[in-house]
Amino acid sequence: MHSGPKGPRSGGLAAVSTALLAMSRRLEVREVLRTIVASARDLLDAEYAALGVPDDHGGFAQFVVDGISEEQWRAIGPLPRQHGILAAMLHQDGPERLADVREDPRFEGWPAAHPGMSDFLGLPIRDGEETLGALFLANKRGPDGFTDEDEELLALLAQHAAIALTNARLYERSRELTIAEERSRLAHELHDAVSQKLFSLRLTAQAAAALVDRDPARAKEELQQVAALAAEAADELRAAVTELRPAALDEDGLIATLRNEVRVLDRAHTAHVTFACDGVRALPAAQEEAVLRVAQEALHNALRHSAGDRIDVTLTRRETGGARLRVTDDGTGFSPPTVRRAGRHLGLVSMRDRADGVGGRLTVRSEPGTGTTIELEVPGG
Repeated sequence: MHSGPKGPRSGGLAAVSTALLAMSRRLEVREVLRTIVASARDLLDAEYAALGVPDDHGGFAQFVVDGISEEQWRAIGPLPRQHGILAAMLHQDGPERLADVREDPRFEGWPAAHPGMSDFLGLPIRDGEETLGALFLANKRGPDGFTDEDEELLALLAQHAAIALTNARLYERSRELTIAEERSRLAHELHDAVSQKLFSLRLTAQAAAALVDRDPARAKEELQQVAALAAEAADELRAAVTELRPAALDEDGLIATLRNEVRVLDRAHTAHVTFACDGVRALPAAQEEAVLRVAQEALHNALRHSAGDRIDVTLTRRETGGARLRVTDDGTGFSPPTVRRAGRHLGLVSMRDRADGVGGRLTVRSEPGTGTTIELEVPGG
């Protein structure tokens, strides 16, 4: 909420510059919309601000507000339709300034729970001939209502908002294309690798079934081959699937994703699995994915091979920036000379590749009978 006047006259060019920079730095469409609304309300010193993005069905695909509490917004109800004064902003080129919006003949359909409004200023956000949305401001703080200067400032904001929104849309579309390409690549890899293993698995199982009565020893060998092929198929599938960036990282962030995975593993296994985080907030996307993948691989190894009773996952902030991941178990461990031979079996090669890919460093410490520690250090970007 506002603590006092923050309009263009008091904030000056610095306030305008800060608002424009804030808009340009956002990549997600939703975040861009929120930044535009908050910036407009702040700079024009209004009590309420909103931004509507139209859909193709007479409503708003998105409608972002600032100055209205969550409780008020829930009480207002569904998103508004494109009618009355809201529609006017989407179908005209210039601003609309009203001394009292309630006296305008287009003022209609406002929910009973909607806060009271008087003076009003609105403007479409345009990219060429396309209307990307419309900005609405109400209840100017001060006795004189919105001014010509406010209109000029809002027009400037709208121009930069169009650029920021267009860039955010392009970013999201490029990300969707990348995901589609990754899924296509994954489908090919599954077909080429896993399906071939499964075909061999089926033939070997049929051979074992044919031999089980007349040559039990040979049938046993074939069944051992079935087990080996099944393990290889599972590894191929796991390797292909883990190449996709997990949706949880984008939705919840690294810390919540790691905490949730550890919680699930702790419930599913007899070993006690813990997670602790100290001082780490957010990392660049590539670093977060590398940390998560290395943690997953290290946890998988510890649960599958260490026979330990406890596995501790810690994520701490490095003094020079970035983060340090440490996965420690109290299991059987192994001697350093076996690390090279165990590298591919334990996924150490892929973990080192992920560390190298983000400019990080992977360290493996283990001794027979004293457990294993996998440590990954990544820069902050």
